[in-house]
Amino acid sequence: MHNHLLTKEYPVRRVMKLAALGAAATLALSACGEAPEDDSPGGTSAVETTDDAAGETDDGAATSDGGESSAPADAADFKACMVSDAGGFDDQSFNQSGKEGMDAAAEELGIETVEVESQADTDYANNVNGLVAQDCDLVIGVGFLLEDAIQAGAEANPETNFALIDSSFSDESFAPVELDNAKPLLFNTAEASFLAGYLAAGMSETGTVATFGGIQIPSVAIFMDGFADGVAKYNEDNGTDVQLLGWDKEGQTGSFSGDFDNQSQGQTLTEQFIAQGADIIMPVAGPVGLGAAAAAESADGVRIIWVDSDGFLTASDYSSLMLTSVMKGIGAAVETTITESVEGGFTNEPYVGTLENDGVGLAPFHDFEDEVPQELKDQLAAYEEQIISGELVIETPNAP
Repeated sequence: MHNHLLTKEYPVRRVMKLAALGAAATLALSACGEAPEDDSPGGTSAVETTDDAAGETDDGAATSDGGESSAPADAADFKACMVSDAGGFDDQSFNQSGKEGMDAAAEELGIETVEVESQADTDYANNVNGLVAQDCDLVIGVGFLLEDAIQAGAEANPETNFALIDSSFSDESFAPVELDNAKPLLFNTAEASFLAGYLAAGMSETGTVATFGGIQIPSVAIFMDGFADGVAKYNEDNGTDVQLLGWDKEGQTGSFSGDFDNQSQGQTLTEQFIAQGADIIMPVAGPVGLGAAAAAESADGVRIIWVDSDGFLTASDYSSLMLTSVMKGIGAAVETTITESVEGGFTNEPYVGTLENDGVGLAPFHDFEDEVPQELKDQLAAYEEQIISGELVIETPNAP
């Protein structure tokens, strides 16, 4: 194995934080992804609005000392805005889920929305600043990699509210920071991934399963931690020795493609796992997972566990391969945050999705419903109840 070096250009503080969070990934694969073509300035997509509201908003919702803000009196005067990471809004994963939540809020509330699609990491700050300049009342960043841009935007624009999916905020020493006008939207996906790992171990015909990530950040590694614990618990319960490739939870080291957009890297990693005997693979890498699905489609008897959204529905070209998905309720969290903001109830209190509040969960088995043994289904249901009750705690250093 070789150390895998990320070649993307990240802000200095982001590079330092990534380095502090864990060891370098394995497998020497190039991390140079191809960005989607776009003709608009600054690498962003054309701005879209989804409402007939007349005129621009004022200077955004003014914050109060308690971290709450007052919304415009008329919802038609409210502008909710979102910036994607480099995966784009058609990633069939977390960016897409975030946009679906904003679209649902627009339809329900009659607000105006604007979205801007990042083509590279260097777009984030400009895109956030551009949305602030458009008098957005609420600016939502999708993904951990937007932390610096959203935090800087919130600190510089106290009269605008912000939300960030998959990350909280920190200072230069990585100590937590609370901002009155910025809300983290977080998800304890280790709980649902534990169930996915248990399922994978129980359904594997070869006795080998695998997982890999896009970039080693907490919102990715937390999936892999839960998956590893689920496999280990299945072995403990059944006296088996199902092997997990791609992640060592104790050492926090494993396999990463290096980004969230280069599908060929996901295909290469998955082909390597298949060559080592893996027949169930969980990519935690946004659209890079489509490369994993392509590799699985070319093999015999290999299945995929999707993440963030129900892959059976969102990655429909590969529905026949989807054993299940570890879902995050990103759309619901976004819609709720926008609704609260419109109604004047914005708060900086973090949202944390869990099994208990339906913020995370397993998707239906769909085409595999009849193949999953009832005994395995019953054990999964029992462990889900134990996690919800607190009897079983899925521990992870990447917990929100």
